[in-house]
Amino acid sequence: MKKANISYTRNHLSELIDRVREGESILILDRKQPVARLEPLGTGPGPTDSRSLDLVRRGLASPPRRKPDLKALDRLALPRPRKGGDILAALLADREGSR
Repeated sequence: MKKANISYTRNHLSELIDRVREGESILILDRKQPVARLEPLGTGPGPTDSRSLDLVRRGLASPPRRKPDLKALDRLALPRPRKGGDILAALLADREGSR
C-alpha cells in the first residue's frame, strides 16, 4: 500500500485518484500517523479484495466483464455420491497412487 503525507496528497490528488482507479489503496499520513485511506469503492463488477486488485494492477488477472449470474449457479446440479461408494477408500487409494 502506498503512503502519502497530507501535503503530497494536496499537491498530487489527481495522480493519487488515478492510482486508486487502477485498484491501489493509499494511506494518508499526518506527521507519520495514519489518518485516512483512499481506496476503490468496489461498486462495479470488478474485484474488491486487495489480493485480486493487486493481481489486476500487475496484469496477471483481468476483472470480470460482467457480474456473474448467481441464479444460473443455483440451477446447476450438485454432484451426488455413487451408491455403495466408499469415500474413505477412494481417498486412501488416491493417496497411495500419488506416492
